[in-house]
Amino acid sequence: MTNRREFIAQISFASTALLAGNAMAQGAMVAETDAQATALGYKADATKADKVKFPKFAAGQNCANCALYQGKAGAAAGPCPLFAGKQVAAKGWCSAYAKKA
Repeated sequence: MTNRREFIAQISFASTALLAGNAMAQGAMVAETDAQATALGYKADATKADKVKFPKFAAGQNCANCALYQGKAGAAAGPCPLFAGKQVAAKGWCSAYAKKA
């Protein structure tokens, strides 16, 4: 039989593990210096995209309105299949941008 102190400790540990697991499931933010991000010209702030190197960039394009972006509407960041396991900024941009239908 478990006493109250052990029970509370177990509940505390379990809830901490669940919260940590949820944070890990969301994934870390992709860094602009990441090899894949650099190759695609990813910028966390679309206004800082290299317009000379990526002439297809147009004002108003960002991850939040890209067909590849899998984040929820209004979220600051979300997953992108180009950066497996990582999140991109909703206000970001990369050269793989494809306008959401």
